[in-house]
Amino acid sequence: MAISLHPLLDKPIQKGSPNFTGGTLKCHCATQPVTVKISSNVAHNHACGCSKCWKPKGALFSVVGVVPREKVQVLSHADKLAIVDEAAVIQRHACTACGVHLFGRIEKDHPFKGLDFVHVELSEQQGWQEVQFAGFVSSIIEQGFPPNKMEEVRGRLRGLGLETFDVLAPGLMDAIAAWTAEREGKLKASL
Repeated sequence: MAISLHPLLDKPIQKGSPNFTGGTLKCHCATQPVTVKISSNVAHNHACGCSKCWKPKGALFSVVGVVPREKVQVLSHADKLAIVDEAAVIQRHACTACGVHLFGRIEKDHPFKGLDFVHVELSEQQGWQEVQFAGFVSSIIEQGFPPNKMEEVRGRLRGLGLETFDVLAPGLMDAIAAWTAEREGKLKASL
C-alpha cells in the first residue's frame, strides 16, 4: 500500500490558474465553521514536512502557501481562533473546536513578516497555485516516520515533479540569507 503524502499529493497535481484571485478557507467544523477570505492567489505553495504545520489526518505533509497579510480577512467565528504556540515565529491561528489551522502570521522581525501562511485545501474554489516543491522533507522522521522509507517518499514526490529539500527551496533560502545580511549591514538593501 502506498504511503499517503497528502490528499492533494496522492493524485496527479492540478495546475493552478494564473488569473485566480482567491477564495474562502473553511475549518472542518460541521456547524459554525471559521471562514477566512483570501483575496489573492498564494505564492510558494509547497508540501511541508515540519512538525508545526497542520496536516490532514494520516498525511505526512501539509500543503501551505503564502499571501500578503492584508489579503487575509476572518469572515466568521473569529472567536473560535486561538494561537497554537505563542512562542513560535509563525503564529498559527487554529480553530479551537476542530483544530484546523486557518492561517499563520509572523509578528516578529523576520524575513517573511507581512506574509501569512495558508492551507488552500481548506477552500472549495479551484485555481489556487499548484504545489511547487517539498520542503523540510527529513522532518517527517522527527515525527516517527521510518528513515529507511525516506527514499520511497522522495521518489513519490519527484514522481509528482516536485523537487525535495530538507529546508525551503533555494530562492526562499536566498531571501532569508539576503534579509539577514542586509540587517547586519553586510549587504546593501535590494531594490
